[in-house]
Amino acid sequence: MLLKIMIAMLAFAANSVLCRLALVGQQIDPMSFSLIRVASGAAVLLLLYCCSAHKARIEWKLKNGFFLAVYLVAFSLAYLHMDAGAGALLLFGAVQLSMLGYGLCHGEKINLQRGIGLGIAVTGILVLLLPGASAPNPLYAAVMVCSGLGWAAYSIAGKAMQNPLASTLANFILALPFVLLAYAVFYRHSFVYPQGALLAVLSGGLASSGAYVLWYAIVKRIDRVTASSVQLSVPCLAILGGALFIGEALSWRIIISAVIVLAGIALVIFAKPSQQAPAAAEG
Repeated sequence: MLLKIMIAMLAFAANSVLCRLALVGQQIDPMSFSLIRVASGAAVLLLLYCCSAHKARIEWKLKNGFFLAVYLVAFSLAYLHMDAGAGALLLFGAVQLSMLGYGLCHGEKINLQRGIGLGIAVTGILVLLLPGASAPNPLYAAVMVCSGLGWAAYSIAGKAMQNPLASTLANFILALPFVLLAYAVFYRHSFVYPQGALLAVLSGGLASSGAYVLWYAIVKRIDRVTASSVQLSVPCLAILGGALFIGEALSWRIIISAVIVLAGIALVIFAKPSQQAPAAAEG
């Protein structure tokens, strides 16, 4: 399970780096990136579904497609004026808080070890946001928070899905019209160069489609507190990726913060789950 979580988190961080790399190089506009990303993801998922030995019944949930589309569109738009690491911090900070709040409202409990782990992880995030770091544009920061809310809702909905592959395929197909609508609104500002299209395809067909199937399989087996906490590793990975592939700033404070966050996550993952109210275990 730990290996699967690590692969999923690396893929999530890769999406931040790929999107930022495409936008900062002005190789594609945000809505075209989103459209190519969701279309390529749907194509890969359809191929995997057709090649699967056991074809599970596809569950069509319009709200899941909408949540996915909100995440995808807001994610790309926010990265116009935000570093990969800063964007991932806002994204998964919003995810963590909203999933944690939802879990607590639905009967999940936090024991002492998990509480300490969450506190350590959040402290690591706050260290990254201390004065001295370049503050993101407030408007685009708000857009990224909306993206985080969309991803949180999508992750929570994943606990009710029966088959990860079939469900993710349905969600990508249902998200396509919503993303297409957003693209139509910003059509006059659209442009696509080969490198931008390639990065969008890599994001959708590789870092999104397969990773989301894996994530849906993971969230069915872990509680919301753990699911929200492990995603706090993504900003750290995105910061490292941004430094390596985009040339974004990498300081000792960023490295120390990453260690603090990962240490807190380890406490949450390896803590024994608290008892939760049986009638409120699922949303």
